[in-house]
Amino acid sequence: MSFALVYSRALCGTDAPLVEVEAHLGNGLPQFHLVGLPDTEVKESRDRVRAAIVQSGFEFPAKKITVNLAPADLPKESGRFDLPVALGILAASGQLAADGLARYEFAGELALSGRLRAVRGALAMVRQGRLAGRAFVLPADNAAQAAVSDGAEVYGAADLRAVAAHLSGAALLPRVRAGAPVSLPSVPLPDLGDVKGQHTARLALEIAAAGAHSLLMVGPPGTGKSMLAQRLPGILPPLSEEERVAVWTLRSLLPQTQQQEEALLQQRPFRSPHHSASAAALVGGGSDPRPGEISLAHCGVLFLDELPEFERRVLEMLREPLESGVVHIARANRRAVFPAAFQLVAAMNPCPCGYLGHPSKPCRCSPESVRRYRDKISGPLLDRIDLTIEVPALSAAELTHTRAGESSAAVAARVAAARQRQNARQGKTNAALSPAELDGEAAGIGSEARQTLAAVLERLSLSARSYHRILRVARTVADLAGDDTVTRAHILKAVGLRRGL
Repeated sequence: MSFALVYSRALCGTDAPLVEVEAHLGNGLPQFHLVGLPDTEVKESRDRVRAAIVQSGFEFPAKKITVNLAPADLPKESGRFDLPVALGILAASGQLAADGLARYEFAGELALSGRLRAVRGALAMVRQGRLAGRAFVLPADNAAQAAVSDGAEVYGAADLRAVAAHLSGAALLPRVRAGAPVSLPSVPLPDLGDVKGQHTARLALEIAAAGAHSLLMVGPPGTGKSMLAQRLPGILPPLSEEERVAVWTLRSLLPQTQQQEEALLQQRPFRSPHHSASAAALVGGGSDPRPGEISLAHCGVLFLDELPEFERRVLEMLREPLESGVVHIARANRRAVFPAAFQLVAAMNPCPCGYLGHPSKPCRCSPESVRRYRDKISGPLLDRIDLTIEVPALSAAELTHTRAGESSAAVAARVAAARQRQNARQGKTNAALSPAELDGEAAGIGSEARQTLAAVLERLSLSARSYHRILRVARTVADLAGDDTVTRAHILKAVGLRRGL
């Protein structure tokens, strides 16, 4: 047989389109051609495949070898095609039975010794392969990721020789049990009990956790803004099965070194990029689109410290994902859609020197410099933030004599109860409620509450978006209190937690 067909997958965002690896051996001078819009990494696989086949005990055919990666108009990148290319050559040369190839898909980078190295996007490829009804053969290092996805038939292999033995029936590969728990390192989360005082900020953090609301904290340096933000994941509910798969699908798109740094499977993501981050780093992009920080914070928290220090152009790119929960990356020859349902938490100083309104340290900033500093954050972006609070400086007496507050476990219990009420009532968090759902009877917003909010809107000249965001926060305040109906008191509390600037 001089022709063989092997299935694999490319990556385009979180999508993994099918790639047919066609290998043909013909007469003529020994050559090795690789076609089908491969990039440099894929073209270099010719040398890796040749060495891996020989080192695995097979013969590299002295023929004119042509390998086509179809469809031809789909860009192919990375070394994931090494394994299917090698199997295609072995099957086409008769060294490997081709009968069983059709029920599998393959991906893996080959070392010169024939050992399989892990690749990016393993979970995304496995999910697509499962929908196609085929099993997947991956490097053993990727097998743990595949265990996150239920219903997938996945086999982990150490080297090319083991894959060939499995296909010939000589020695079957171990199958990764679908949904098996993955043994990954974990670290204890910071506890909210470490925070002294700051009752308003603690309340805002609890409301933000209960309803998945965005939060902006304004205050002088050293008042605990970053400390509070870092303790938000500890009071959030654990990831559901669906969220866990979504988070790890995005994690699998990262290089292996970064995946190990993010190996906290049960905990919600917490991303805190530096304020020098570029637009591509924050939102995603590149010629081969990769997820940015907002997508890596999907189902978790994106913390932006020193918010006005970010480039305004970069911050403005957050506006659409905050509303839609997805980000669209468009390039001349590629398009990618990444989920970005993140919870934004930001912190900033009240002025450039940081001490505007401080009880003991004078502010050195002019009114004009304060205005320019705050103008770095646009009105439309502020309008999309649900809670805006002030985090004041604590006195020495408050720091030394105030007892620690409630632990994260106590607050997390109330947050979980509020989330259960929301899921029972509407099947989603309050932050995800649409304007039509807020106007309906199911939201439980009383007529007195609506009249109170209408009067506040008239007095403060707030936008229609602010109207609905205040309603969402008020609904969360009522859920934390165990009330079925949103009252005037809930509305006033929600308004009071939106006036930090």
